[in-house]
Formats: sequence, C-alpha cells, structure tokens
Amino acid sequence: MNLENFKEKLKEYKKEDIIFTFHAEIQALIRQIDLEEVRNNLTNPKKLVFVEKEEIQNKKEKYSCYFAYSNFNCHKYVLTLNSKIIIVTIININRNWQKIIERKI
Repeated sequence: MNLENFKEKLKEYKKEDIIFTFHAEIQALIRQIDLEEVRNNLTNPKKLVFVEKEEIQNKKEKYSCYFAYSNFNCHKYVLTLNSKIIIVTIININRNWQKIIERKI
C-alpha cells in the first residue's frame, strides 16, 4: 500500500476507534511511551515514514508502521485494521531506523 493512501486511511478513524491490546499497553508502559501520543500519531499521521503490510491468515489487515521523531528515534506500531484500529504492540527504536527500512525495501 502506498504511504499517502495509508495516511488517508488512518485519518478516517477517530481516537475512540483506537483499541490497545493488553500487551501493547504493557509495552508502552515499559518503554515509557504515552498512549495519547500513539493516538495522536495515528489520527494525524504526519510523522509516519514507512508502512509495511504483513501477511496473516485471517481477514484482518496487519501493518507495521514507523513514526519518525529524529534520525535516531522512531516508534513502530504493529496494528490491525477493520472497523477499529487495534494496536498489537508498540516498539521504541533508538538507533538509525533508516537502515531497518532500507533492508525491508
């Protein structure tokens, strides 16, 4: 999926449509990531720099989304989309994230 198309798709959701799994809440707490910041990133995805669709067996759409803050700080959210956004996990990347994305392309 094209990055701009995905950003437009995310903008269709409201903050109330975002659901965190228990695992995602725990990971955000451990990694000191504010859940409100995650909600803001998803409803206003201006920091989204890369999205990768993952293959899964059921009919849900699963994506890895990278939100850049600087050259050495990035958040990765693994989420599924249907009528709601379900956050599966939240990862804080504190190294040169561009190399990670280059390997995926």
